[in-house]
Amino acid sequence: ICGTASIDAIRRSYDDIDDPAQVAVDVLCDLPDRMREAQRVFDRTGGLHAAARFDPGGQLLDLREDVGRHNAVDKLIGHAALSGALPLSGQVLLVSGRVAFEIVQKALRARLPIIAAVSAPTSLAVEAAARSGMTLVGFLRGDRMNVYCGDERIV
Repeated sequence: ICGTASIDAIRRSYDDIDDPAQVAVDVLCDLPDRMREAQRVFDRTGGLHAAARFDPGGQLLDLREDVGRHNAVDKLIGHAALSGALPLSGQVLLVSGRVAFEIVQKALRARLPIIAAVSAPTSLAVEAAARSGMTLVGFLRGDRMNVYCGDERIV
């Protein structure tokens, strides 16, 4: 896909995120362990990705697993839509793998202001998140992380 054209297209389709949500560094650092503890199917198979929603205090709101990280995000947001929980303002999305442009696009559509991942984002994901007013964190492992954009939400 053409990066600039794709980012421009989602920005025409969805308003930028203007969400005052903030999450404390120590809470953010605990989220991967909380997500992993809730991964019941991973416990049996050892081979699934997860996508989870947390409130800014670190409470797990929902978690979905799938062999594909994009599918896990689709399941998470789809369940929220079917439950009437959209928009997901003020919440944190955590994914167990890389963050690609499409995951940023899905989070933007669901109005999730903060995306975190245990792995790397793509450069297109970083650009899309930054241009949409989102916070994007990668390599969230232990007490370390890279904040790629939206650092005002990390306190």
